Amino acid sequence: MIDPAQPAALFAEARSQLARLVSFDTTSRLSNLALIEYIEAELAAMGVTGTRVANDDGSKANLYVTIGPQVPGGIVLSGHTDVVPVDGQPWSSNPFTITERDGRLYGRGTCDMKGFLALALAAAKAAHAGAPLARPIHLAFSYDEEIGCLGAPSMIARIAEALPDPAAVIVGEPTNMEVVSGHKGISTFTVTVTGHEAHSSLTHLGLSANMIAIRLMAWLADIADALASDADPASPFRPPHATLTIGEMHGGTAVNILARECRFVFDLRCPPGQDPDVILAPFLKMAAELDEEIKARFPQAGIVVMRRSATPPLAPVADSAAERIARLLAGDNGPARVVSYAAEAGQFQGAGFATIICGPGSIEQAHQPDEYVEIAQLERGALFMTRLLEMLAAQ
Repeated sequence: MIDPAQPAALFAEARSQLARLVSFDTTSRLSNLALIEYIEAELAAMGVTGTRVANDDGSKANLYVTIGPQVPGGIVLSGHTDVVPVDGQPWSSNPFTITERDGRLYGRGTCDMKGFLALALAAAKAAHAGAPLARPIHLAFSYDEEIGCLGAPSMIARIAEALPDPAAVIVGEPTNMEVVSGHKGISTFTVTVTGHEAHSSLTHLGLSANMIAIRLMAWLADIADALASDADPASPFRPPHATLTIGEMHGGTAVNILARECRFVFDLRCPPGQDPDVILAPFLKMAAELDEEIKARFPQAGIVVMRRSATPPLAPVADSAAERIARLLAGDNGPARVVSYAAEAGQFQGAGFATIICGPGSIEQAHQPDEYVEIAQLERGALFMTRLLEMLAAQ
């Protein structure tokens, strides 16, 4: 029987940690090293040393650490340290300072997903101060999840090499503390069209990159429509089909100049079992043919399609060890669940780890102005972590 004082104390520590974590602006375009250094200092106070796995230029880093014995059967608590931008969003309070209103904690990353990081750190502190663990907790904190899950793969590879096999990986994306066993994959692409500048009245002497880009985007829109039309009604995902959206467009310098360059970025999110390369093959073929036509007129012009990222889906595994453990800890007897967002869970699964998603907050609040996590969600997370410590301490 859990002493009610234990989850209450863990919650209090998590709330304090959340305020510190949110105070670091770890927008993906910036470094996350100040936050990583803070976490390392918190671990050092417990006599624990983590391992950094940095990016190529050393400006960002993943961090993983083990609390407890180096034996198999531990649990990995995984989350990303980066957040999305606040630029242009109408926040009611400072996004990098926790503000409490009406049972909610507001701030960038409270929901996605520093709330879970705070709970994981609080659990690590409680484990250090409490009964010795028979099996370990492994913390695994990554960078650049928000721009394509770019940081985690190098850390996952190191974990697979260096750590005893864990029983499960729990990725703490916001799920309202309900267990999620599947997510879509995401592939992102940048398309750059180079045209030939001329006065806009002399279209025969130039080539507008914007006009070419519009044709390419129309082809992609047709693919998106076809994916929606071919949706499997039995799919558990919402929406049930693969989705394709164009998220960024930039092109041209003036209304009376044929645009020299146009660039746009799109993403394709596929449920398990659908191959993004197969879906995009007709588009890539048409783009290559159009590129040849363009170069025949203007050799320096053309079309370049570049893959930015490729994050695999998390495929549901019936009655997996990870799901059994997480449901026990969460007190979750509900139906099987999947989500349409992508996460690092698919990357862990691809490396051979039993993986699920479970964390505080709702994805509906993620990326929004006035992002928040309900205090009740952190309290549920504290109970989850208390049960986890009790489980890992059992012989």
